[in-house]
Amino acid sequence: MHKRLLILTTTCLLAAGALPTIAAADNGAELHAANCTSCHDDAVYKRKDRRVTSMDGLKKQVQRCELSLGLKWFDEDVDDVVAYLNSTYYKFK
Repeated sequence: MHKRLLILTTTCLLAAGALPTIAAADNGAELHAANCTSCHDDAVYKRKDRRVTSMDGLKKQVQRCELSLGLKWFDEDVDDVVAYLNSTYYKFK
């Protein structure tokens, strides 16, 4: 009985830890679709001579775009968009 309870508790804790990651990915994708695509399509992320060459550079570019568009994102929103772009296009480690 104790073993089942331990397994159930561990499973629930692992699932709860995964939910914020999924929510962050969804938030990043939604913010990107609602704001970033008004200026450009995804070709900017795929071109060979792209300006962004590092994770730090990606975050700075997202922050510049946020400022240019007059958005009032929270730091977590910026991080979510950065994570979305990195996982979808850039693949920085």
